[in-house]
Amino acid sequence: MSREQAAAAIERQARACAAMDAGLYADLLTRAAADVRAGGPCATVITGYEDAPADDVVSLRLLGGVHALVLSGRAPELARFYPSAGGAYRPADAPACWTAFRTVVEAEHDTLRRWLRRPPQTNEVGRANLLLAGLLHAVHEAGGLPVRLVELGASGGLNLRADEFRVEAAGFAWGPADSPVRLPDAWRGGAPDWLREAAGTYPKLTVVERIGCDLTPLDPGDPDDALALRAYVWPQHTARAARLTGALELARRLPARVVAAGAADFLAGITPRPGTLTVVWHSVMRQYVPAEEWARVTTELDRLAAAGSADAPVAHLSFEPHPREARNAFELRARLGRGAERLLAEAHPHGLPAWPT
Repeated sequence: MSREQAAAAIERQARACAAMDAGLYADLLTRAAADVRAGGPCATVITGYEDAPADDVVSLRLLGGVHALVLSGRAPELARFYPSAGGAYRPADAPACWTAFRTVVEAEHDTLRRWLRRPPQTNEVGRANLLLAGLLHAVHEAGGLPVRLVELGASGGLNLRADEFRVEAAGFAWGPADSPVRLPDAWRGGAPDWLREAAGTYPKLTVVERIGCDLTPLDPGDPDDALALRAYVWPQHTARAARLTGALELARRLPARVVAAGAADFLAGITPRPGTLTVVWHSVMRQYVPAEEWARVTTELDRLAAAGSADAPVAHLSFEPHPREARNAFELRARLGRGAERLLAEAHPHGLPAWPT
């Protein structure tokens, strides 16, 4: 891939950032694309990655590496523009911010080259809003059995602790009132009736196991891994960063296990357990799984559904984008046992807010 093609890919990501209320990153990437075309420090850092697949999102890896330097106190001149580090950004700051960014890229070339080997992992805590709604629905349908949470693409496993998060909407609240993770304004127009009924019936869930898989799992208790999670939250999204901070705190006191494995191989080792509801869930990860791998995942999910019973039921919950009407609708879907899949809700890609379908 030529520099021109690499620059065009960076510009596409800039437009995506602008659409996601991340003007800081949109402005930086627009200038980074021009820097790549000109053979500047950004071009030097991404040398050898120009032909990387689009899903590798090299531009976000570069931004994440710089953000990690900002959060670590190694880029003070740039930090004054990053809200995540106590700074502030306005469109008029774009030239000065770019100058500081370019200086960091040039000075920290070796560090950023190492960072480019890290895949973006956000472990987006807000998506637990949808996963929890689906979980309450499944528990209600299964008669309140204890739960085994099984997550595909779990990253650091933060959402495996989702039953300890606090969800709030107009006239609705569920979860510990003192939880360090709060999901406010969770539902546009208020929570749906089916969720209100399930939440009212089960104000607290019994979770007996929390296990997940990821090709490159992160340990939220490890400072370097925690920094990686924080660095991949965009610096203007301070509410997301606050939720992540709370989830990292919760992870320190509530164990969960994430193994290094592909989704299909991992699922092959899961079987229903008597007296327990096994819930397999995932959120915005399917797009990163090759088609042949996902076909194996589907086979394993069908096996689990067929192996379930009234005493050992299985549920599959997904919050994933589904192309519809020339757009990607991010949808919560639920399948209980061998029943038909149900569309329960849609939501913002980061999970807040959601709305009934």
